[in-house]
Amino acid sequence: MKGMIVAVACLALLTGCKKAEEKAPTFVKAHDIKQLMATIVQPQADVFWKSAGSYTDATGTHDLRPTTEDAWLRTRSAAATIAEMGNLLMTEQYAKGRGEDWMQFSKSLVEIGQKAEKAAIDRSEDAIFETGGTMYNVCTACHQVYPPAAGEVPANAADAAGNASNAAIAR
Repeated sequence: MKGMIVAVACLALLTGCKKAEEKAPTFVKAHDIKQLMATIVQPQADVFWKSAGSYTDATGTHDLRPTTEDAWLRTRSAAATIAEMGNLLMTEQYAKGRGEDWMQFSKSLVEIGQKAEKAAIDRSEDAIFETGGTMYNVCTACHQVYPPAAGEVPANAADAAGNASNAAIAR
């Protein structure tokens, strides 16, 4: 009888543990889309975009390619962050009420982020330049369908376009 009581008690404890494990973690949405774009996506895209090509100004021609381990790590980290932001944008908290195209844009962000990270790992300036252009196109296409609020320009959008043009000219 004592053995049966111990067995039932153990079973009850294990069942209680299983319920705790099955409970999904609570997701706290700390930023809205505008904040995510301004504080994470755009700055990380800028880091990646400024890692290939060159530009010329009054002081001469400047190569944008990373030259240190830290600079290569920043480029890779920026690409990885872009990929993971695409995943975050597919969560219910950010995708709710948006069309299927939102999911495709987000998936495209994941895919280009992964390609960008591989380009950084390979330290391929050409691949960084190519994926940077594709990343810009993915972002632009999404913003055409889901534009920022009226009168609002995405952070550094003009700089990104200018740098992309300068880099393209210098290539």
